[in-house]
Amino acid sequence: MLIDCDACVMRGPGCRDCVVTVLLGMPPEQSSIRVDDEELAALGVLAESGLVPPLRLVHAVSSVEPNAAAEGDPAADAV
Repeated sequence: MLIDCDACVMRGPGCRDCVVTVLLGMPPEQSSIRVDDEELAALGVLAESGLVPPLRLVHAVSSVEPNAAAEGDPAADAV
C-alpha cells in the first residue's frame, strides 16, 4: 500500500490523529510511504488495541461509478 499524504483529503486537520504522524512525525511536503500487507495488518492491530490512532488516509474521489442499484443489478439490491 502506498500512503500518499499529498493526496489525502484529511491532510492538515486529520494529521494530528493519524498513525503516520504519531509514528513518523508530521509528514513533509510531497511525502509518501510504502507499507506492505504485514505492516498494514500490524498497524491495524495496534490501532484496534488503542496503542496508536488508525490510519486516516482518505483519497479524493476523481470519478464516481454509476450506482449499480439504479441500473437494476439484483446483487446490489441484496446489500
